[in-house]
Amino acid sequence: MNPSSRRILVTGGAGFLGSHLCERLLRDGHDVLCLDNFFTGRRENILPFLSNPRFEPIRHDITMPIYVEVDRVYNLACPASPVHYQYNAIKTIKTNVMGAINTLGIAKRVRARILQASTSEVYGDPEVHPQDESYWGRVNPIGLRSCYDEGKRAAECLMMDYHRQNGVDVKIVRIFNTYGPRMALGDGRVISNFIVQALRGEDITVYGDGTQTRSFCYVDDMIEGLVGMMESPKGFTGPVNMGNPEEFSILGLAETVISMTGSPSGIVHKPLPPDDPAQRRPDIGLAETRLGWKPRVSLEEGLEKTIAYFRTALPGKKSRAGRRRRSS
Repeated sequence: MNPSSRRILVTGGAGFLGSHLCERLLRDGHDVLCLDNFFTGRRENILPFLSNPRFEPIRHDITMPIYVEVDRVYNLACPASPVHYQYNAIKTIKTNVMGAINTLGIAKRVRARILQASTSEVYGDPEVHPQDESYWGRVNPIGLRSCYDEGKRAAECLMMDYHRQNGVDVKIVRIFNTYGPRMALGDGRVISNFIVQALRGEDITVYGDGTQTRSFCYVDDMIEGLVGMMESPKGFTGPVNMGNPEEFSILGLAETVISMTGSPSGIVHKPLPPDDPAQRRPDIGLAETRLGWKPRVSLEEGLEKTIAYFRTALPGKKSRAGRRRRSS
């Protein structure tokens, strides 16, 4: 038996990030409780782990209390794409707020360490660039995105209040755009949207003129950062930015995906959604200094792996783009 083995709860464990985290923790020899209500999480993501005796799936909605005995809690439960978190805005903010309260209740009761998966959305449409952790953000509190943005800000507030008032050992990570295998086909995130449209030979939808920028971090790098933050010295609460500081325009990303898939897709422009930030790029100096963490996987390398995943995940598996590529 691994003497350093822990019993770890991962909320949202059947989701994109959560399933990769469960896989990493199992590989490290830990016992993993994977909690998910399967709203955006998918059983397919955790099927490979079901035969592992250290893995325990729990179907549960984290807006309701649950009582488990664990050493660590990763709170990842919440829809993370606009399509999903705007579908039921009230449910989204309840998941953020009640989910934080319920997981903090577990951590307080059993003296577990807890990591809150926060988001770059707490910065809103930023007035400073790049964004570091000292920036308080520019968020519309009554906009279409506020159920997610303000929900995550409230979750950070709860984490720090439980830390100050009750001595709970908390860690906060602000996650910037992350991508990779196991993203859902229709999750509405820009990289999955572009790849799916390209592989289907459909025109790629770019909102606005495409000059808005984002940074994209491959999932393996992000999981390394989350684990590193969880196991960082006690008292270092964060928040800590995690993402890739390289900046890419949305239009440039669309052109790259078309080129890498060999797709016949064109590009169509549609109006920019409300409160869509013009720039998003993390300052990761704190993560580099305190955790020795920075992303290693380039965008091209990560896109290759993600495109390969979607080629097999798409229904029928044979896309127009794939046929074109084979004949070229």
